[in-house]
Amino acid sequence: MNMVVNREPDASAPARSSVSDNMKTVRVGNTTISSKNFSVIAGPCSIESEAQFLKTALAVKAAGASLLRGGIWKMRTSSKSFQGLGSEAFNFIPEVIRKTGLGLVTEVTDPRQIEFLDGFISMYQVGARNMYNYALLKELGKTQKPVLLKRGLSALVDEWIKATEYISSGGNDNIVLCERGIRTFETSTRFTFDLNAVLVAKTRTPYPVIVDPSHAIGIREHVPKLALAAAAAGADGMIVEVHPDPQNALSDGMQALTIEDFANLMIRIRKILEATDRSLSVTEPTLSIL
Repeated sequence: MNMVVNREPDASAPARSSVSDNMKTVRVGNTTISSKNFSVIAGPCSIESEAQFLKTALAVKAAGASLLRGGIWKMRTSSKSFQGLGSEAFNFIPEVIRKTGLGLVTEVTDPRQIEFLDGFISMYQVGARNMYNYALLKELGKTQKPVLLKRGLSALVDEWIKATEYISSGGNDNIVLCERGIRTFETSTRFTFDLNAVLVAKTRTPYPVIVDPSHAIGIREHVPKLALAAAAAGADGMIVEVHPDPQNALSDGMQALTIEDFANLMIRIRKILEATDRSLSVTEPTLSIL
């Protein structure tokens, strides 16, 4: 006869830790990014005007975003494409931040931009083309401001992880990884969304890992579906492009969600998170008012 013996756990054996137990919590402005909640960064690809930026910012906040995205300088494949407003946007960005209470995540494309951005943004974004820009990563390592590191266009997961070391070796380990799709033989979508990489990176680094479904597929109608899939798989958040008038956007309009699209996506995201015992990250209240 087979006998089942119930044994008490060995108190001397090390406790098993989950990925979330070892995950770093990164403070960004008035919120945090970690595996405990799902963080949403939303806003336009490029800041085009004060009216466009403020309208989008108020809308994404109302829908539940905890951070605001918006490009000041943009790296574009064609030198003739819109490159962003640059320093002209400094005239109104602080006021938009004050009115919404949302921290700004913006791309830094050159080490010389750091001194101009550091005073009012909440997080630096390193774009895919700059993942290998080690001079830039080293400079960001000298700051204590959080860094969102996007995976390079064709980077191996190992190369992506090693890029974090250029930042952390300078003393800044406030890092969040972002999977934004990689270049493969497939051309029917903008890039190939590698959800595998999200899961691997979460087990091989202590950093939160979010996704960018907008750049991954480049087709507006499919962006929400990728976002929902990533949330269900355990990604720690997303950065998504939203524009009040995508048809007339100066950059990446084909992949930007409308304000209504984004609001509908956030309703569905909440249902996915509820099913996986998580919730949206929140922004702590500030004294900023309209």
